[in-house]
Amino acid sequence: MKAPVREIFCSVQGEGPYVGVRQVFVRFEGCNLNCIYCDTPQNGKNTPLSPEQVSEIVQEHGKVHSISLTGGEPLLYADFIEALKVGAPLYLETNMTLPENAREIKGLVRYVAGDLKLKEGLGKGANYEEIYERTVRSFEILRANARRDCFCKIVVLKDSRVEEILGRLEQIRDYVSCIVLQPVTPYGKVRERPSMKQMLELQKELSRFVDVRIIPQTHKILGVL
Repeated sequence: MKAPVREIFCSVQGEGPYVGVRQVFVRFEGCNLNCIYCDTPQNGKNTPLSPEQVSEIVQEHGKVHSISLTGGEPLLYADFIEALKVGAPLYLETNMTLPENAREIKGLVRYVAGDLKLKEGLGKGANYEEIYERTVRSFEILRANARRDCFCKIVVLKDSRVEEILGRLEQIRDYVSCIVLQPVTPYGKVRERPSMKQMLELQKELSRFVDVRIIPQTHKILGVL
């Protein structure tokens, strides 16, 4: 069994509540979505690797907080993840739209950085209601508990609306430890980011129900990854 791996490298986590921890990143090729702000090139150079090869490379980097499984979408390779023996906790970065695959590996991951995609961030032709329904199921499967931290990341665009986000969070908030609001980083078709006033207003409204943090892509600031 092999999976297409774009790169394996050691750096610091740049997003969410674990910003700054030392991780080894295993970046898989391919994704089932086409977000308009995605800054990860698709269909690029990759190397098919076995779980044994990945495990060996990962362990060469020494002690780390966790192993970030990222992409692309790592849950496309759930069977591969099951076969990994990396000697450190697994930190899954996922778009939360593959619930059956999530079920396969739910007992293996210690940290889940799960996306709640907003309609305005997806490409044309996306069936948003189906994507949202699968997202809710994935959060239910990978919910935060005594053995696993699961938090929700929302990339906020300039035209994102408080009322829409509040409604979408209704079925998810009980499954997560916190909500991370990430102002979009301009890239590709996205030219503007939301204002800080918009972000603070959104945080204020959501904080009535759940722990909410505004955390940008700090690795862009630090110049890493």
